[in-house]
Amino acid sequence: MTLLQIGPHAVQPPVVLAPMAGITNAPFRTLCREFSGGKGLFVSEMITTRALVERNEKTMQLIHFDETEKPRSIQLYGVDPDTVGKAARMIAEEDLADHIDLNFGCPVPKVTRKGGGSALPYKRNLLRSILREAVANAGDLPVTMKMRKGIDDDHLTYLDAGRTAAEEGITAIALHGRTAAQHYGGTADWDAIARLKEHVPEIPVLGNGDIWSAEDAQRMMRETGCDGVVVGRGCLGRPWLFGDLVAAFEGTGTLAQPTLKEVAAVMLRHATLLGEWIGDEARGVIDFRKHVAWYTKGFSIGSEMRRGLAVTSSLDELDALLSELDLDQPWPAGADGPRGRTSGRNRVVLPDGWLDDPYDCAGVDAGAELDTSGG
Repeated sequence: MTLLQIGPHAVQPPVVLAPMAGITNAPFRTLCREFSGGKGLFVSEMITTRALVERNEKTMQLIHFDETEKPRSIQLYGVDPDTVGKAARMIAEEDLADHIDLNFGCPVPKVTRKGGGSALPYKRNLLRSILREAVANAGDLPVTMKMRKGIDDDHLTYLDAGRTAAEEGITAIALHGRTAAQHYGGTADWDAIARLKEHVPEIPVLGNGDIWSAEDAQRMMRETGCDGVVVGRGCLGRPWLFGDLVAAFEGTGTLAQPTLKEVAAVMLRHATLLGEWIGDEARGVIDFRKHVAWYTKGFSIGSEMRRGLAVTSSLDELDALLSELDLDQPWPAGADGPRGRTSGRNRVVLPDGWLDDPYDCAGVDAGAELDTSGG
């Protein structure tokens, strides 16, 4: 089995939970780690550097790690080199995490129209400045980055960005094999992951995109030569996927195919953990609602019951509704396939004149630093 080395941290199996806004908070990471036996790397939700430096109350909660989380991994998103540097220094000096990941993959229009997210690597000098400040201020902490192929097929940036990352001391690179224009639609380009690995052989390259099963992860590594995989939408409503990944890479055990009874138990535990983390049971159950469709995908439940589960506001109510289901149902055929967002779009909204010169950039509008999806 391949050993993924992220600075001083050995990640085995070479599997990373992708940061997803509103999803990969401490409770969800706890579930994933429990199923994996603590193996793998589980990254926090995306944290904006400005909010961190300003010690925003919500942001400070999001960077809370359970004492069992080792290593502690934070993903930062920033557009200003100085602010990114301050955030990295704050994390290092205050021992807030053991690893910093930088996000350059967000395709959301309200971010790209300001020059942030997956639009930013097009500005080569700005990207280099951000990476340099992060590495220089992170002390002994390893700094990695996650990105997309580029803005669209006519403006690919991943090879240049990969070379810059290697030159500036980035420890590893994760590539989502889609452009910003693809959003989450179409098929991820695994060939691009292979090309990036050939382009920067001196540092680990991780592949991301269309990993719906443990077999997909192994196949990506075989076909691309990448050093590890980053799993995002494939684990929505399926935290046990990380147990599958451990079993597949270690060649032990069988893959999980939980009954509805077993899934219901995980659902209730997930909602309970959210309530404990938030400090309010009702708010925890309400936050859990978005996970219901992912957990129950493929099971015979009925539209009325699905609607009922999606509007619960207490653990007792959730438990009561789950107990009314036919809990003996086996894992449904085809439930391991795509889940989450799959739509694409053809046009990326960018600042005026953004594509005129890939090097000339005075900076990015602070409005690009919004709390949104990690891409």
